[in-house]
Amino acid sequence: MGTDTVATATTTDQFLARITNSMPAFNQKSMFGALAKPQGAAIAAVIVVAATALIASAVGERTPTPPVADQRLAQAAIAAPAATVKSFTGAQRAEIEAIIKDYLLAHPEVMMEVSKELEKRQASVQAEDQKKLIVERKASIFKSPTDFVFGNPQGDVSVVEFFDYNCGWCKKAVDELTKLTKADPKVRVVFKELPIFGENSAFAAKAAMASLKQGKYWDFHVALMKERQVTKDNVFTIAAKAGLNVDQLKKDMADPVYEAALKENAALAQALGIEGTPGFIIDARVNVGFVPADGITQILAEVRKEGCKAC
Repeated sequence: MGTDTVATATTTDQFLARITNSMPAFNQKSMFGALAKPQGAAIAAVIVVAATALIASAVGERTPTPPVADQRLAQAAIAAPAATVKSFTGAQRAEIEAIIKDYLLAHPEVMMEVSKELEKRQASVQAEDQKKLIVERKASIFKSPTDFVFGNPQGDVSVVEFFDYNCGWCKKAVDELTKLTKADPKVRVVFKELPIFGENSAFAAKAAMASLKQGKYWDFHVALMKERQVTKDNVFTIAAKAGLNVDQLKKDMADPVYEAALKENAALAQALGIEGTPGFIIDARVNVGFVPADGITQILAEVRKEGCKAC
């Protein structure tokens, strides 16, 4: 077991490298999806499939061992859709399964290492897909007429926040974004409504977008975020305190453009993998979850150094 089971893989790192480097021969995206789930069987199945290709050439270079008693790894390999072992005889397959099992029992940490490496590759692929989509849809992401722009409207880099008025972390983000715009006079911040917490949040989002017509969005936005829970019952009370003409606001909210904007925002978020709030786009990068001002500042510095892809 261990170093003598694969012809040239004498250490865990070498074995790991050979497995991960062989992945382009298979369907990486389907494997990424399996490894994103915490089932150990999925990890084992992927390793078996990848390792099968690596050590097939080693079959016959050592004395065959009897078929293993525990066939769980073999079943996982046979069931995996990314590759096939039909071309091997029964004896060859048993030999391959035995080699793989011996190695994994001796080095179980390999499964975690392979999982982490594949997750890194998945993140890289996802980031490239997101970048491409952001560049293709940059007009609707950065220049939608229903979005409020905070900070410098002519700023060199845009920070887009997807948010919900009943999201606790979004409420915390208000102060961070205010701090950011005070410290960075060149940043442009776009607020994109993404009401994920039901009809009360959707109602508030429409009211906020409609308040743009009265030039009161920021005051209304801050007031809504200060409220512990925003509902249909208190939106207009908050609006009045923020200086809005409530009757006019109600009329403006009826414009179907706001419902259409919410649907477009939801579709964009889904396409970009933003499944909760807050979610940020900084140039062509997606950051899911709360990011403090210092964190955004660091990303902005990287974007400015590397050059904007969408801005």
